[in-house]
Amino acid sequence: MGILSRMIPTEDASARKREIEEKLKQEQETLSFIRENLEKSDQLTKGMVSILSSFESRLMQLENSIIPVHKQTENLQRLQENVDKTLSCMDHVISYYHVAKDTDRIIREGPTGRLDEYLACIAKIQKAVEYFQDNNPDSPELNTVKARFEKGKELLEAEFRNLLTRYSKPVPPILILDAISVDEELEVQEEVVLEHLPEAVLQDIICIAGWLVEYGRNQDFMNVYFQIRSNQLDRSIKGLKEHFRKNSASSGVPYSPAVQTKRKDTPTKKVPKRPVYIPGTIRKAQNLLKQYSQHGLDGKKGGSNLTPLEGYDHDLRVKLMTDALTEKHGGAAGKDDVLDIEIDSYIHCISAFVKLAQSEYALLLEIIPEHHQKKTFDSLIQEALDNLMLEGDNIVSAARRAIMRHDYSAVLTIFPILRHLKMNKSEFDSTLQGTAASTKNKLPTLITSMETIGAKALEEFADSIKNDPDKEYNMPKDGTVHELTSNAILFLQQLLDFQETAGAMLASQVLGDTYNIPLDPRESSSSASSYTSEFNKRLLSTYICKVLGNLQLNLLSKSKVYEDAALRAIFLHNNYNYILKSLEKSELIQLVTVTQKRAESLYRELIEQQIISYKSSWFKVTEHLSEKNMPVFQPGTKLKDKERQIIKDKFKGFNDGLEELCKTQKGWAIPDKEQRDFIRRSQKTVVSEAYRAFLQRCANISFTKNPEKYHKYHPEHVEQMIEKLFDTSA
Repeated sequence: MGILSRMIPTEDASARKREIEEKLKQEQETLSFIRENLEKSDQLTKGMVSILSSFESRLMQLENSIIPVHKQTENLQRLQENVDKTLSCMDHVISYYHVAKDTDRIIREGPTGRLDEYLACIAKIQKAVEYFQDNNPDSPELNTVKARFEKGKELLEAEFRNLLTRYSKPVPPILILDAISVDEELEVQEEVVLEHLPEAVLQDIICIAGWLVEYGRNQDFMNVYFQIRSNQLDRSIKGLKEHFRKNSASSGVPYSPAVQTKRKDTPTKKVPKRPVYIPGTIRKAQNLLKQYSQHGLDGKKGGSNLTPLEGYDHDLRVKLMTDALTEKHGGAAGKDDVLDIEIDSYIHCISAFVKLAQSEYALLLEIIPEHHQKKTFDSLIQEALDNLMLEGDNIVSAARRAIMRHDYSAVLTIFPILRHLKMNKSEFDSTLQGTAASTKNKLPTLITSMETIGAKALEEFADSIKNDPDKEYNMPKDGTVHELTSNAILFLQQLLDFQETAGAMLASQVLGDTYNIPLDPRESSSSASSYTSEFNKRLLSTYICKVLGNLQLNLLSKSKVYEDAALRAIFLHNNYNYILKSLEKSELIQLVTVTQKRAESLYRELIEQQIISYKSSWFKVTEHLSEKNMPVFQPGTKLKDKERQIIKDKFKGFNDGLEELCKTQKGWAIPDKEQRDFIRRSQKTVVSEAYRAFLQRCANISFTKNPEKYHKYHPEHVEQMIEKLFDTSA
């Protein structure tokens, strides 16, 4: 056991030793391998260092050889570039000496048809001028290229003028009418574009204008522009006037082929809706009403068939008057028709001017430099604007001369023009914005002149109604409506279409003090423009009441010419009735009642008074039928001679009075059928009842041997005689 225990540790130590020895051997082998590799690495490093050293040496040798060559090459390249630049500059400089020759043909032939090429040549010449001015200002070549540049500029200016002249055409009247027309049935209006120049031509003109401003240092072309375009604007408006003269109907409604026939190159629209105004109507109406008041429409004295006066229908009267005039003149336009066309033409020309001026301004913005646009536009529109204002002044002068002749109806020609001017004033002012004060004040001056002469005419017309002389030969023999009444009413009816204009016209002259119109605090102002529409309406109402009041006073005065009180009553009745019916058939009654609430009832009272006055003329007939002085007797009692004579005188007085009144009053006239029938009926009832009662009282009285001598008429016959009163055909 002891030997065994000692042997085990010895074996372990041997094994451990062998293991250590093996590891040591392996480490030695590894160390030997590393040493060998280090030696090889050192050898390789030495070889690489040797190679690099050799390469560096060779590279230094190469650099020492190349750098001088590179520097020499660089110097040669710089010299070459300098030579090239010098040659290029020489060519460039030499080219300036040849510019005049190279561009001679193109400059002489002008820019027409080749504007871009021409402007390129001008640019070359301009550069040559700049070169010689900077480098050789004393050279003759400078004068040559300067002269060539000026020639080129002149030809550009000429081309600008030629293009404008050749392609600027007056706007056709058809297009103008379409541009200014308004169709109320269309919610969105189709705008008519007025193209003054073809697009290609416009671009050339813009290009030339831009060059002249930037390089040409020339503003003369602006004068050329406004002169040419001003002429075309004026010709366009004159063409529209000529269109009216040739194609307008006598009613004043413009004829436009664009409305009636469709054209591919013309925008089409419906006939523009606008009030049809006939300035000559008042003068035609006066002449015709004068004839009608004396003879009636059927040519028979007394006017029992005076249709317009029966219904007092204004539209019907105007139609009948127009038809009568057409027949009288054979359908040809008379002096008044020509005036109608002129007035309508002038109204359209005002609108045309605004539309054309706006179009011209839009065109001008593309061509004229910004800081010259307002001045050029001001000059451009002067001729056309001056012509329009002159024509307006002539209308005012004509109205003034007419007023001096006491032809107050002539002022009605001013109303549609004045209304149109005031309606378009804001757009007019907007169009002329930026122009000189003298230009902008032309329209307000014309409006003021028209308002002044219009107010004067209205006031003098009212005075003329009051002071119209009582001429016996001018009084209607049949007691029908007087010419003064028909003229006054017709004149007032003409104001209905221009209520606001007439009211403002009166207000502009501060006539409120004359009429004693109370001002609302909101309306109080020293300026006429501050009057409100309501005040103007009250002022016009008061004016109409003044005319009617003057007319009533004059009619009362005129009625005194009649010696027969009954005819005087018929005359006043007819005139009052005519006035009332005319007021009721139009809007005049609404205007009158603004300041005179009882106007209608007052006229009815006046009419009733005249009917009563007329009926009193029959008292001298019916008084013979009364019981006054009638003898009292018993049936079967024989009458005394004196009593029989009383009855005979009553019959004779009645018969003679009836015959005389019927003979006289049959020639009188009551044009209003309703009033005529009423007066006949009421008078027939009164006389017939009195006559029947008288005959009944005398039925059983023997007062004569020849009763048929005194009892000439039966009651039915008397009624028939009264039924024929106021009837010249009976």
